[in-house]
Amino acid sequence: MTEQNVRVRFAPSPTGNLHIGGVRTAIFNWLFAKANNGKFILRIEDTDQNRYDESSEESIISSLRWLDIDWDEGPIRQSERKDLYGEIAKKLVDTGWAYYDDTTSEELKELRDQQIREKKPPRYDNRGRYKELTHEYYEKNKKNKPIVIRFKVPDGGIKPFNDEVRGNVEFNLKEIDDFVILKSDGMPTYHLAHVVDDHEMKISHVIRGEEWISSTPRHVLIHDALGWNYPKYVHVSLILGKDKSKLSKRHGAESALDYKEKGYLPEAILNFLALLGWSPGDNSEIMSTNEIINKFSIDRILSHPAVFDPEKLEWMNGTYIRNLDDKELSNKILSEVNKSKDDGGLLSDEVSIKMIKDKIVQLTPLIRERLKKISDSSQLLEYFFYDKLEIKKESLIPKKIEPNQIIEGLSSSVDLIESFKNFEPVALEEEFRKLAEKLGLKAGQLFFPIRISLTGRKESPPLFDTMCAIGKENSIKRLYSAISIIKS
Repeated sequence: MTEQNVRVRFAPSPTGNLHIGGVRTAIFNWLFAKANNGKFILRIEDTDQNRYDESSEESIISSLRWLDIDWDEGPIRQSERKDLYGEIAKKLVDTGWAYYDDTTSEELKELRDQQIREKKPPRYDNRGRYKELTHEYYEKNKKNKPIVIRFKVPDGGIKPFNDEVRGNVEFNLKEIDDFVILKSDGMPTYHLAHVVDDHEMKISHVIRGEEWISSTPRHVLIHDALGWNYPKYVHVSLILGKDKSKLSKRHGAESALDYKEKGYLPEAILNFLALLGWSPGDNSEIMSTNEIINKFSIDRILSHPAVFDPEKLEWMNGTYIRNLDDKELSNKILSEVNKSKDDGGLLSDEVSIKMIKDKIVQLTPLIRERLKKISDSSQLLEYFFYDKLEIKKESLIPKKIEPNQIIEGLSSSVDLIESFKNFEPVALEEEFRKLAEKLGLKAGQLFFPIRISLTGRKESPPLFDTMCAIGKENSIKRLYSAISIIKS
């Protein structure tokens, strides 16, 4: 069922890179807007000017653009709306729902220390309520004193609210102390700013992480005090590592742009994260963005924690890579490997852009099935461009075969390659199988040292496709080099 007049927002704080939890929140909001022909608003919550990082804001916007998450309004910056928050805070003072408080940081520390000594939970004791400070006092002293505005929480009772995922949630107001809504620098706290913005922007659904559940009673109280209807709250589950602990970098979780740099496709990231805490209602895993949009609904958001599985993400990304057509994949590979060797590419004094460009189309089908990330390309293609391979003698000699047999096999392989006029995979394989039989070897006993000689690796694309891609001359050169290694 389609929701009416859906307006949602993604409201990151520009204090660092956009990490997986934040990306997932953005995706859920965006999908919900798209699924309901609604509006998706980008709001930058930059009221913490001490931690504000301009590059962080740029990174957030770049991350969303990379994921092809577009917004209908914004970016709207809270720092540009400071006066509005101040007016609302003073209105709450006028109506008796808030008050000025000039309690110093030293006094607050002394209070906390005393509570700890008495084995009480540290909390504000609401002492500012009884000072009855006026607007005039605030205006006169705000430059010289750290004066804040605190919300006056009712002394008792239960504050319920409905969560679209968890149902009815209740909090005892006795457990909530009077909280700051306007800081001494005139900037609002999150509690006030987002409530005001959500009201002003006519936000219909607040989709955010479940870490905000405990703060929601404060937000509901502010709405009530102002006589505003509050939006529908949708708190999505935590994302955990495979060990069920809080997700961190050690679990493979990084910023969105880190994944871009490592060669993940944006479609794969969006698909993967959409399934962290949401079910499509069937066993679907690989889905286009349009398919996800068509299936997305709040009633399929899960209440239990989602587990971030880097191996599954890698598998999913590999699937998306293999679904690209040859031209698109070749272009992505070309973009990746056209970097210096020091930066993870293939370019060097030995290998030019032209050399790479001329061969990439030929090589793309050979590595397609082995790619999990686009950034794997250079490592998988390196031996096609560089003849100097690090090969150990023992790796060239399979078990139960004498070195002399390998030397004979490689020497005979050189002779066979030299005899070929039509250098193509099918013909090569046919003749090399005949050669193995002639030498009294199983095909694998001959092919294995050839593969090592040509690539330096136990695994590679089909041997004779690889041989053709390396070329007749270079293949001979590498086989001679391997013979020398065995003889050494």
